[in-house]
Amino acid sequence: MKTGILITGGSLDLDFASSFLKQHRPDCVVSVDAGLEAAKKLGLKPDAIVGDFDTVRPDVLEEYRRQPGILWDVHKPEKDETDTELAIHTALKLGCRRLILLGATGGRLDHEWCNLHLLKLCLDQGAEGILADPRNRVYLLNRGKVFRRGQVFGRYVSFLPFTERVSGITLTGFKYPLTDRDLRIGEEAGLCVSNELAADEAEIRFRDGILICVESRD
Repeated sequence: MKTGILITGGSLDLDFASSFLKQHRPDCVVSVDAGLEAAKKLGLKPDAIVGDFDTVRPDVLEEYRRQPGILWDVHKPEKDETDTELAIHTALKLGCRRLILLGATGGRLDHEWCNLHLLKLCLDQGAEGILADPRNRVYLLNRGKVFRRGQVFGRYVSFLPFTERVSGITLTGFKYPLTDRDLRIGEEAGLCVSNELAADEAEIRFRDGILICVESRD
């Protein structure tokens, strides 16, 4: 599966990003607007650069414009899509089926929530979308999943409803098991928050709906 890492213009821990890039070794890097400045600090030459470039320093922009072999996807500031949404489309066109967004959390809350909803765009295109930062790995589930000790990002695994209702949730191998329960937006919001693996493998199964899964650590 071709993996693309999108470096967005939000809050980004450079030490985390550097370690993450070395660990995951992406097939493709897409820089999003001011994320180009982070790419420069990380010593990266992106495969594609996307945005309206209203928040990136002109000298950084010009430095990359002189470099050959980069796909440029330039847009006007007056547009309906965010730069990150446009970058997801670019990554998909480049054949990426696993998209990891760095710098997509920890900044403006409206952008963070929008980025969470953009994971549904990935899901609809048959791709896996992930938001990653030093404490969290966030993605959507529309089917069951097995979690293995040592592969989970942090100590905690939480499930929240993305659709209005997620039905028939069953958790096995977790510290707090569950059998055939429904989750609804606004009801029992904490029912599946801060669970932990109690065995080497744990599994979630459910019948309908889409869940937000957050693997996290303190």
